[in-house]
Amino acid sequence: MALHRASLIAATAVLAAAAGTAEAQTKSADQQIAAAVSPLPEGLRAGAEVRALIEGALVTVRDGSNEMICLADDPTREGFHAACYHRFLEPFMARGRELRAEGKTRPEIDAMRLAEIEAGMLEMPSQPTALYSLSSDHEAWDAAAGMPIDASGLYVIYLPYATPESSGISVQPARDRPWLMYPGKPWAHVMISR
Repeated sequence: MALHRASLIAATAVLAAAAGTAEAQTKSADQQIAAAVSPLPEGLRAGAEVRALIEGALVTVRDGSNEMICLADDPTREGFHAACYHRFLEPFMARGRELRAEGKTRPEIDAMRLAEIEAGMLEMPSQPTALYSLSSDHEAWDAAAGMPIDASGLYVIYLPYATPESSGISVQPARDRPWLMYPGKPWAHVMISR
């Protein structure tokens, strides 16, 4: 636990220095964790694992006791973005991060992950799994609410290989109802925005 606390303190210092705003510089380690888990429903927040970028490496700053993994906001990018996903999605997400770090484009990443899934080298969950995210164009923080001001949420339910025919969900993007993205793919998912 002491190692994770030290990592969290280091992460807070790096996040604050990189962000460069007065608000980021005054956020405590607990506030950084609160920001990372803010996309989740209240009942899942306390048990989620939290990871943050520290000197370019993704480091676990809080161990989890439930199935969720949360990625803290990247302080080197403008605005705010935190995402949390079910542990069963970790191989897929980790592989995407590896390929992006190698400079691969989105189509290359999709093609490589598909080939690896089909070859049995990359595991995807066979049941529905969730991803929650919050994004904002700025870093303004509402301390009372414990989340960024004017953040928009995007909620995703992965339904491997789902199609409009198998799910009854349209592929037409919409903000007022769920819609299916990547139909027929192993990473087919329902998008729900708020």
